[in-house]
Parts: sequence; structure tokens; C-alpha cells
Amino acid sequence: MRITRSNQIPDVLLIEPVMPADGRGYFLELFHEARCREIIPARFVQDNVSFSRRGVLRGLHYQLKNPQGKLVSVLDGEIFDVAVDIRRGSPTFGAHTAILLSAENHLQVYIPEGFAHGFCVTGERALVHYKCTAYYDPAGERGIRWDDPSLAIPWPVADPVLSERDRSLPTMDAVEEMVFPVYEG
Repeated sequence: MRITRSNQIPDVLLIEPVMPADGRGYFLELFHEARCREIIPARFVQDNVSFSRRGVLRGLHYQLKNPQGKLVSVLDGEIFDVAVDIRRGSPTFGAHTAILLSAENHLQVYIPEGFAHGFCVTGERALVHYKCTAYYDPAGERGIRWDDPSLAIPWPVADPVLSERDRSLPTMDAVEEMVFPVYEG
């Protein structure tokens, strides 16, 4: 596998797997704990899968009490995936990085704890797989508005399909500073 750091936020890792292929198809090793441990100093405890249709935007979400690092892959379809650094005191606080993940390019992104995460579906549908470093904690769930002008994220959809919750999330400026995780770099 080939690992590169995001130019915008070096803590976010882009992982390009080695994938043997021939006329029958391909073989993809989605996760290998020993190899992963060399690059991601975290233990994964929960796997999640979400299915969404074209134009759906999910996010930007994070957990405060039990922050989750996420290894994100797309099993079917294509997404525009975004990570926003919300760690108070971080040199990249408020910066974002975005990448196109798809079942065609097989790229994965590792988003460490302390980041808000979101994505929008750019194809007909998307089946997204997340490996998480902490269990989901509904009581600690927080979010930031997807179209926050201070973030200037170039989403590829103008009028996304949103959940009621995501539609009512605050901008970063409206979030109390103490509701963001602390940078420990």
C-alpha cells in the first residue's frame, strides 16, 4: 500500500492499496491490522456501512466525548469526502481536505480523532465503509453546518439532500469553543 499525507492537513492520510488484478477481476485487501498499525497508531473497534443515493450529503459530524478516528472506503459508487480539522490549538484548525473516493479508485482515507467528517454522493449511489477507533456515542454527537462560509468547502452539489438534523447544524463560529476537541500534537 502507498501512503500519502494530505497537503492541506498532514494528519489526514490517503491510502492507496496494492490490488492484484487480472481478466477475472481483482483482489482487494481492505484492512490488515499489522500493516495498518505501522501507519495508524489506533485500534479499530467498530465497522459501519452507510448507503446513500445521488445528491445526499452527510455531515459534517464529530463526537466530542468519544472521538472517532475513521478509515473510510467506498465499496460501491463515488463520494466527495471531506475532513475538517476542529482541534483547538491545531496549526490547521478550520482547514479542510477533500478527496474523491470511489469503488473504481479504491482509495481510502484515514481521518484521525478531532476532525469533523462529511461526504456527498457524486454518482448514482454510494456504499461507504468506515472502520472506527471508538464506539458510536449518540450523546456525544455534534456537527457543523455543511455550507459554513468560513470553511469554503467546494462541494460538488448546490442543493444536496440533507437530514433534518444536518440542515439545522451550527456554523463553526456559532459553536462554543469548548465543544471542540483539543489539539495534542
